[in-house]
Amino acid sequence: MITPQSLTALHDRLSPSDRMPLVFLGHGSPMNAIEDTAASRAWADLGRTLPRPKAILVVSAHWMTQGTTLVDVSALPRTIHDFYGFPPELYAKTYPAPGAPDLARDVVSLLASHHGAEDDSWGLDHGAWSVLAHLYPKADVPVFQVSIDMSRELAYQLEVGRSLSALRDRGVLILGSGNVVHNLRAMRMGGKPHDFALEFDTVFAETLEKRDMAALADREALGALFRLAHPSVDHYLPALTIAGAADARDSLRFMTDTIDLASVSMRSFVFHSA
Repeated sequence: MITPQSLTALHDRLSPSDRMPLVFLGHGSPMNAIEDTAASRAWADLGRTLPRPKAILVVSAHWMTQGTTLVDVSALPRTIHDFYGFPPELYAKTYPAPGAPDLARDVVSLLASHHGAEDDSWGLDHGAWSVLAHLYPKADVPVFQVSIDMSRELAYQLEVGRSLSALRDRGVLILGSGNVVHNLRAMRMGGKPHDFALEFDTVFAETLEKRDMAALADREALGALFRLAHPSVDHYLPALTIAGAADARDSLRFMTDTIDLASVSMRSFVFHSA
C-alpha cells in the first residue's frame, strides 16, 4: 500500500512532469553493450526519442533478493561485470552515472508494503548498464536499481509496478530489463528458434496487447509452455513490473521482436501516454 506520507515525500522531492513512458528491453547477451547489433541500434534510436528523465529506476533480472525489495541508495553506483568468459573490452566498459540517493529512499517508502529496504552495496548490473549505455550514452542521468523478490508469486511483481507508477508523473523513467523468453539450457548457435520460444513470445505479446496483465502472471494457466520459456523466472519478472505500472491511458509499441540463440527473446516494448 502506498501511504499518503510516501506520496507527500515524493511530491516534495520532484516537481510534476508530463507522464513518462515505461520501457522494457530484452537485453540478451552482455556483448550488446559494445557491439553494433540490431538490438543496440534500436536502443540507441529509442534513447533519441524518449523525453529526458529526471532519474531512471531500473528493475533488472540480475538483482534477485529473497523476502525483500531492495533499493540502491548509493551516490555513485558501481558498474558490475556479472558474467564471465567474455572479451577484455567488455570488462573495461563502465557506466559512471550518478545515483539518486534521496529519491531512492523515497522509493523505499513507496515500496513499504513490498518489504522495501535500502541497499548501498549493489550498483548497476549488466541488465542495467548494457542497455543504458545506448539509451543515454553520456551517463549523465541519475540512475538506481530496485531488486526483484524471488520468493513471491508472479502477480507480486505486477503490484510492485503499480506502486512505482506514481513516479511517472514526476519525471522518472521506469525501465525493466530481462527477456520475454529466457532458456539458456536450450540455446543453440545459429539454429532456428525453438517452437516453444516462438509460441510463448507470441502468447505474451498478444496477452499484453489485450492488457490482460493478470493472465501474464497466472503461472498455472501459462502451464508447461511457461516452464519451457522460463526455467527460472528472473528474466520474466521485470516485464511484469512494467506491465503493472501501465494503465488504460497508455499506448503500446513493440520493438526488436526476434529470438536470439534459438531460446532468448529480444522482444522489447514501450508504453506511453496516448
